[in-house]
Amino acid sequence: MEDKVLRKLFLGFIHIHILHHAKEHPVYGAWMVEELQEHGYKISSGTLYPILHTMETDGLLDREDRTVEGKVRKYYTTTDKGNQVLVEARKKAYELFKEIRD
Repeated sequence: MEDKVLRKLFLGFIHIHILHHAKEHPVYGAWMVEELQEHGYKISSGTLYPILHTMETDGLLDREDRTVEGKVRKYYTTTDKGNQVLVEARKKAYELFKEIRD
């Protein structure tokens, strides 16, 4: 039960993390999985790719298909809407951090 609750919480953090990096430079799924794992998130590509697709459908990310080593790789960058959401998410996260820090 506790793992389920934490997972739900962390999914929001993962969305913010994706927006942050996609604003800095184009990101692709395998790179994002590794990046998130470096920060302690246990996420598989089977979980991440639907998140990326949903964020694209929601207008937060743009996708560009590029051929890399003979395979098509999907690169994602933030849209204007994604940038606006990131600004608001940062504000909310900062306010929460100030309130809950020890």
